[in-house]
Amino acid sequence: MTAFSFETTRSVVFAQGAAARTGEIVRDLGATTVLLVTDPGLVKAGVVAPVTEALAKAGLAVQLFSDVVADPPEAVVLTAAAQAREAGVDAVIGLGGGSSMDVAKLIAVLAISEQPLSEMYGIGNVRGARLPLVQIPTTAGTGSEVTPISIVTTGETTKSGVVSPQLLPDVAILDPELTTGLPAAVTAATGIDAMVHAIEAYTSRHRKNPYSDMLARQALTLMAASLRRAVHTGDDIAARGDMLFGAMLAGQAFANAPVAAVHALAYPLGGHYHIPHGLSNSLVLSPVLRFNAPQAAELYAQLLPCIAPGQTAGSTAAGCDAFISAIEQLIEDVSLPRRLRDQGVPESDLPMLARDAMLQQRLLVNNPREVAEADALAIYRSVH
Repeated sequence: MTAFSFETTRSVVFAQGAAARTGEIVRDLGATTVLLVTDPGLVKAGVVAPVTEALAKAGLAVQLFSDVVADPPEAVVLTAAAQAREAGVDAVIGLGGGSSMDVAKLIAVLAISEQPLSEMYGIGNVRGARLPLVQIPTTAGTGSEVTPISIVTTGETTKSGVVSPQLLPDVAILDPELTTGLPAAVTAATGIDAMVHAIEAYTSRHRKNPYSDMLARQALTLMAASLRRAVHTGDDIAARGDMLFGAMLAGQAFANAPVAAVHALAYPLGGHYHIPHGLSNSLVLSPVLRFNAPQAAELYAQLLPCIAPGQTAGSTAAGCDAFISAIEQLIEDVSLPRRLRDQGVPESDLPMLARDAMLQQRLLVNNPREVAEADALAIYRSVH
């Protein structure tokens, strides 16, 4: 067996209604004053109030930062960190999708560190400790509650990642009730995002390992069986629970066996056109799978039973084709858009997107097949 290492969030709490236990969970970490990081939409939807009430009931003082936006820029992170320092908080909670959880991770470090954010970008560059950190996802997608990764918008169209063990949270609280209000389109896009995490972890050229493989397969099995129900019957708590748990498993997988070309080609779409991350992944998923097939056919064929139980194929090539077809059918069934032009992407911009995708070498090195700029351009053109 190939040697490997594996890290993840220390504690996971999964239960319907688990968010009501947030106060006691955070108090057990030794906290007295917490910063709750979230977005204005969740405040308006009434999701935040029960959590703040649970914190207050446990005797904790609560500072609220609710200005997180999608694809959070550095200014949001720095403003939140300044609030945390001024209030003297001794724990941080992220409540929301990947953006809120990513911001919370960085605040937990910046609140007690003299190291500037600009020095943290890259892999393993964070110095020192952090405050206790609890994450409560309200979408079944990013898996940020169990990853050591935070993505920040660093320019008008560019994103950078901070990847460091210090960003792994202490506790992930998974409460499927918090996801029942998600719109169908968001449920679909975030669900495909989580499935991409599992697929790319399973086929990662670097750090692929038996532990991540096991998690990726189980994640795909759960999500493929429940995504349609979660999209079309939003209050199906069993489907919501399977999606939330599956997304977390996929997060654990890709935190240790990193993602690749789907994400590399998705990032420029989000940076230039503010297409939501899950939808960006979905748009390029099928052509990237087909591009990778010459090198990844055996691995894709191995994943076929996870998304199409009972379906058999007579050869590796047939299994690979059946897997990709099943993914394409799932995207169709949850009514996600398939064309870049329908998202306002002009054909004249495709060469620029291909150039930008090449900047994501941190991700591209993990792809099972080497991707050149001409390949990226061909993939974008195939779905324009």
